Amino acid sequence: MTELAILLAGASLGIIVFQSVVLAPLVFSQLKDGSSGPFLRALFPRFFLILAGLSLAAALSSYFGNFSRGVILGCIALALALVAYALIPGTNRARDEGRTTAFKRLHLASVLLTLGIGITNLLTVFS
Repeated sequence: MTELAILLAGASLGIIVFQSVVLAPLVFSQLKDGSSGPFLRALFPRFFLILAGLSLAAALSSYFGNFSRGVILGCIALALALVAYALIPGTNRARDEGRTTAFKRLHLASVLLTLGIGITNLLTVFS
């Protein structure tokens, strides 16, 4: 079960890297007709829910595999993903209402939460 936890953490890490390095820049460079916003608004809730699901599965498989560090890291990643998911409506509302400072802060929080999820997964993989 420990190997499964490591695999799930690696999958989460891969999703984060792919989304950050490939998908988001591609969306902004190719969707210039204003459709990038609606696309990203549909993508990010799924992104954080998938990360939350993988984190929960990693924590559970760590638990059943007696991998205590994996349980703790999986739970931390799960919490971070759920907080990031919860920030989405406020982030969208700030953008829609033109509250640039609030949007930038919420977006930064989302980025930092995603970074935290990536770090916890990295620590799980290399534990």
